[in-house]
Amino acid sequence: MATSTPTPFITVNGQETPLAPAAPHTTVLDFLRERGLTGTKEGCAEGECGACSVLVARPGVDRPTDWVAVNACLVPAAALDGQEVITSEGLATPGEPGTPPTLHPVQEEMAVRGGSQCGYCTPGFVCSMAAEYYRPGRCAHPAPAEEGRPGHGDAGHGDPEHGPNGFDLHALSGNLCRCTGYRPIRDAAFAVGAPAGDDPLARRREQSPPEPAATAYTRDDSSFLRPGSLAEALELLRERPDAVVVAGSTDWGVEVNIRSRRAPCVIAVDRLPELRSLHIGSGHIEIGAAQTLTEIERRLDGAVPLLAELFPQFASRLIRNSATLGGNLGTGSPIGDSPPVLLALEASVVLAGADGEREVPLCDYFTGYRQSVRRPGELIRAVRVPLPLSPVTAFHKIAKRRFDDISSVAVAFALDIQDGTVRKARIGLGGVAATPIRALAAEAALEGRAWTAETAQAAAEVLKTQGTPMDDHRASAGYRSAMLGQSLLKLYAQTTEAVSS
Repeated sequence: MATSTPTPFITVNGQETPLAPAAPHTTVLDFLRERGLTGTKEGCAEGECGACSVLVARPGVDRPTDWVAVNACLVPAAALDGQEVITSEGLATPGEPGTPPTLHPVQEEMAVRGGSQCGYCTPGFVCSMAAEYYRPGRCAHPAPAEEGRPGHGDAGHGDPEHGPNGFDLHALSGNLCRCTGYRPIRDAAFAVGAPAGDDPLARRREQSPPEPAATAYTRDDSSFLRPGSLAEALELLRERPDAVVVAGSTDWGVEVNIRSRRAPCVIAVDRLPELRSLHIGSGHIEIGAAQTLTEIERRLDGAVPLLAELFPQFASRLIRNSATLGGNLGTGSPIGDSPPVLLALEASVVLAGADGEREVPLCDYFTGYRQSVRRPGELIRAVRVPLPLSPVTAFHKIAKRRFDDISSVAVAFALDIQDGTVRKARIGLGGVAATPIRALAAEAALEGRAWTAETAQAAAEVLKTQGTPMDDHRASAGYRSAMLGQSLLKLYAQTTEAVSS
């Protein structure tokens, strides 16, 4: 990692912009707007509407740099010290003095196809669309078409969520529009072609992004610190037990915006190389705790089917571009989406402290509501998933919306069924207790029994009794229990349909 920058700055639309006098808790959104870049809007301040979307140059999965869309309302500006940001204003090509700029292809399509009405959400849509526009390999994977018909991305004409240009509409799952309607926005997304050969942002992908700066930014008795190594981070935690540790800041950013929380010290661990590895060995897969969910998804490329099923249902692409497994486990939330899946996979967490490392099975990690066995001064360094994987898996998220929603109930299954008998069953649950839990009684009701409708029905009755569900604004306790049972019956139906087909 680079040494600490003497004057922290962010390169915004090609111009180095000093971070000062912004406070350490200032978000990228406020930082940009205070400098006149008002295309970046605040809609929800929680990362749910996408009006604040901007592009950040990040290490690429398939090439040196990827342009990644993130929620500017959640990310501390200090977290982008030394980094490159492109806003909606920076996408257009400036014209000669006295002439208007040339619109970016995404902006042009949004304009000519009626994708903007009041315009409030448009800059955020444009930035999210631009990230997908520059995604490596997009044009090489057009939507599959029905026999005799080209892929149009329309219902009944191939895949409705992928266009003939390979555009994945999930890239816009975190962007909301209240007045235009999504059809013209979708039309604009499906109309863009491949980046031109002289496109400067496309060419930029072939160069490495800036190394994350080791940052020590202090103003008004508040500090934002980005250590250069895991050892430095652990030493800082020993010295500053009051510090808040952040990675993608998708949780802490909400606390800052909605609850006006401030911390005397924030320590960023999202770019620590020791927390960003991914290794597939003979006995387990080790996933660095600070890798974003998007990076994990693309690097695993379906190698863990249960995780592959989780990712599209985890918030939105904008959130997944920042969120990490370490952060999702570190918050200890009983309604986080990854813990049920990782419990079903029998995962463990590697906890690093100044005195060394220890590995803890995830089923022993949570001790109470937002509490865990993690000691003061420890960080989650990695998540380990043992191999081999159980062949029958499923993740059922019960929520009010298909995407970008918090689950009322989340159920993950990992079953090993041989010769019609359940040899092993692992079931992870979220939203039905003060912590994510394993459904031990339901697992016992399945193991050693024939995988039949009768077994599934009996085990479903047991599964309905697991946990201590409660009534709240998302669902009633009775509904949650009922969904547990229905989830197992759905799994049985899915597996038997797959066999019969």
